[in-house]
Amino acid sequence: MQKRTLGSTGLEVSAIGYGCMGLNFSYGTPIARADAIGIIRKAVDLGVTFFDTAEVYGPYTNEEIVGEALRPVRDKVVIATKFGFNIVDGKSSGTDSRPEQIRKVADASLKRLGVDVIDLFYQHRVDPAVPIEDVAGTVKELIDAGKVKHFGMSEPGAATVRRAHAVQPVAALQNEYSLWTRGPETNGIIEVCEELGIGFVPFSPLGRGYLTGALGKDTQMTPNDLRRSLPRFTPDAMEKNQALVDLLKRIATAKGATPAQIALAWLLAQKPWIVPIPGTTKVHRLEENLGAAAVELTAEDLADIRQALSAIDIEGERYPEQMLAATGR
Repeated sequence: MQKRTLGSTGLEVSAIGYGCMGLNFSYGTPIARADAIGIIRKAVDLGVTFFDTAEVYGPYTNEEIVGEALRPVRDKVVIATKFGFNIVDGKSSGTDSRPEQIRKVADASLKRLGVDVIDLFYQHRVDPAVPIEDVAGTVKELIDAGKVKHFGMSEPGAATVRRAHAVQPVAALQNEYSLWTRGPETNGIIEVCEELGIGFVPFSPLGRGYLTGALGKDTQMTPNDLRRSLPRFTPDAMEKNQALVDLLKRIATAKGATPAQIALAWLLAQKPWIVPIPGTTKVHRLEENLGAAAVELTAEDLADIRQALSAIDIEGERYPEQMLAATGR
């Protein structure tokens, strides 16, 4: 697996990471713990060195799974986790990035992961009740104390990133970015990463599975699948957005690849400091995703894709209004 460095931090990771959320959170029935541990270890065997989790996934249990899976190879991998949600009775209830809460979460995450230091500690969502300078300053204290190595942010606005970075350098931003979610190209996020030397870690790089071509208007999802609540996953929206999947299929056929591989290769081709973190519960999908690192898209290919994308209108917002309001702050 090729390696990439997240911005100017010196934090080196595999070119494609692994998002662990879907192992037991958000996307229907969780897989067995032993199977979850097995696929994480398979990812390590295939060269993945970058793993993403959060306290709110589960909550808490995802970190425990990741910690157990990676314990034998702890010195060879980078583990990212997150703080920032208020968890009440097993469910997130708004944001909480008060300094005392950040310190509490750090200690709890260290314990659940079974590690001495958190490699990358993201603020999961910006808390409008807490000045970002206080958040960055608290993480700086944790770095000085040896509990955290690097500071990250997820779904912030560009102006907030600049304020945080002035207090404690931000190593990575984790925002949604893919062929059907291209907001970071126009909202200043790519620009601020380039300017400040910040790495960019796109989550949901395969459109929560839609860009693989495996989902369609007739797909039946379990009642506890997060996608059922997302406007982009209504049957009408999925039918209208099929044009994007058809485009990916045509390119994939010409390249001897799969739609998922084209979607990931497109992200990798945007900037050398972009590291997508697709997740999956299936080994064959894991192998397929990692194969994207070997797919080369030429400048001509990329120009053709951009031209084709300009003729496709994506139907539906990526989040409901309340969730969307928590981003870009």
